[in-house]
Amino acid sequence: MTEQELKKKELRQKAMKLPLSPGVYLMHDKSGEIIYIGKAKALKNRVSQYFGSEKNHDNKVRRMVANVDWFEYIVTDSEFEALVLESSLIKQNQPKYNILLKDDKGYSYIRITSGPWPRFSEVKKMEEDGAKYIGPYMSSWSIKQTLDSARKIFKLPSCSRRFPQDFGKGRPCLNYYIKQCAAPCRGRVSEAEYDEAFQEALDFIRGGSSTSVKVLTEKMNEAAENLEFELAARLRDRINAIGKLKERQKVVASRVEEQDVFALAQGETHTAFEVFRFTGSKLSDRESFLTEGCQPDAEARSEFLRQYYAIRDRVPPLVVVDGEVEDEELIARWLTEKRGRAVKLLIPQRGDQYQLVQMCRSNAAESLSQHMGNSGREASALDELRRLLGLEKTPAYIESYDISNLQGGENVAGMVVFENGRPLKSAYRKFKIKTVSGQDDYGSMREVIRRRFEEYKSHQEEGDEEGFGRLPDLILLDGGKGHVAAVKPLLEEMGVEVPLFGMVKDDKHRTRAIALSGGEIAINSNRRAFTLVSSIQDEVHRFAIGYHRQQRRKSAVSSTLTSIEGIGATRAKALLKHFKTVAAVSEADLKELEDAPGMTRPSALRVYEYFHGKTEAEPRENSINSVE
Repeated sequence: MTEQELKKKELRQKAMKLPLSPGVYLMHDKSGEIIYIGKAKALKNRVSQYFGSEKNHDNKVRRMVANVDWFEYIVTDSEFEALVLESSLIKQNQPKYNILLKDDKGYSYIRITSGPWPRFSEVKKMEEDGAKYIGPYMSSWSIKQTLDSARKIFKLPSCSRRFPQDFGKGRPCLNYYIKQCAAPCRGRVSEAEYDEAFQEALDFIRGGSSTSVKVLTEKMNEAAENLEFELAARLRDRINAIGKLKERQKVVASRVEEQDVFALAQGETHTAFEVFRFTGSKLSDRESFLTEGCQPDAEARSEFLRQYYAIRDRVPPLVVVDGEVEDEELIARWLTEKRGRAVKLLIPQRGDQYQLVQMCRSNAAESLSQHMGNSGREASALDELRRLLGLEKTPAYIESYDISNLQGGENVAGMVVFENGRPLKSAYRKFKIKTVSGQDDYGSMREVIRRRFEEYKSHQEEGDEEGFGRLPDLILLDGGKGHVAAVKPLLEEMGVEVPLFGMVKDDKHRTRAIALSGGEIAINSNRRAFTLVSSIQDEVHRFAIGYHRQQRRKSAVSSTLTSIEGIGATRAKALLKHFKTVAAVSEADLKELEDAPGMTRPSALRVYEYFHGKTEAEPRENSINSVE
């Protein structure tokens, strides 16, 4: 037993002596530093789990446990007291293995440069640099969105070019061509026109869209009365641009005056959290967080909510989340006490709030995808599939199998692999069915799965974790619950713990559902997961049937040669291997056939005569011998 195993055994023995009382536990490393703080309803049960089986631990928890040298605990009168104490201790100690959120919500300002051709930008602090400042503002995200909108509506530059120094130097950027910038860099916009647009942008920032529309409408009508049609058209375009902006904002508007929306997306090693904050029924702030580790969803939401509101002063009356929250009632009570008024936690199932949650989740998936290096669509599809199938972790590495034969003949199987939602063709594998004769798809599938995981065990003995040495996160069989029921006992017999499901097709050969050993899960309403599973099913079917057709062609070719007297399967295979094709065999001369591996002069003669007719070489030699 290693030193680490002995330490783990010792810690488990100590954990088993803890009381069955609520409380907080603190894990320390060898230096005495606190590396993790948690709360428990029953200290003995919770703490002992860390030092038992690692089967349900993710990599982050395994690393934490490996670094624990000793632990201490504090007994509380109730689980609620434990939650409050845990939150306070985490904020004080910042343990490295807890979800830690940086409190970077300082004030933001809008900086306006002095002099001609002014610019505005978002900054974190005011400086004595001659510039003007507007603010402070609480949400830097909101300021950035507002400034970006102001630039697009009033066609102000966002580049770093200086005016008038850079007039005529280089071509305008893309924003000019998509009509989001007037391109003063061309030298065709007067300073007066620029100042007018800039001042209107500042009015928009200070007063909001409604005030700007009112002022711009008055100016437009005045310009039209004065027959200044070009100016009136320019003002009309700005009014229309503000209108389009308001329409886009309605998409993320809430009927609730004040609320926060939370959603998460999990990858193979990290979890992304997204927060939408609404004030005045409008999206006022948006925050994204990426944390290491992949806890069960309910546990992850619970810990994140506790950490998030520990560093935020404002607690809204409504907190909307995208799924179950561990200790939901305790957290609602804690938030109520923190706010001083009632706070409700809501998990919407339909309607406007559900749509907001879905949008929030899509943004979490997009943040996760930027870290993983794949697209937001793929990250979202994998996370949706994880939720749909109730998997403990995101299926980053999926293996799928299909059997192909023709009335039991040329029985083969194909295996395809999808990694991070994309085909990994280097990991595809083909199988010839060896132990099953006739059309027995269940038996064929069992043989393939057995051979695959026998290979896995042999690779593990050699310490090889590539190819067959890697355990998949999910297995999908092209077939219904019968296939799953046939294979599942085999996996249990072999001690392989991998989630197993089937892919069911409708009468038009299109993906319809996911099969369990005891039923089906409809996936049509889960658009991204449905698209991913359909792609996997189509790909494994294409790969398996392609291999089957290849084997049939080889069999047909081989049967041409075996129809020649004296040429059996072994010689036919050797000839094809040597000459590559039957056409090449038919064009070979007698000497080339005789020199081929496994061939004799009589067998070479028979092959030659099969393709070319009788040769006179052999009979002439026999007639001379007979005369003698």
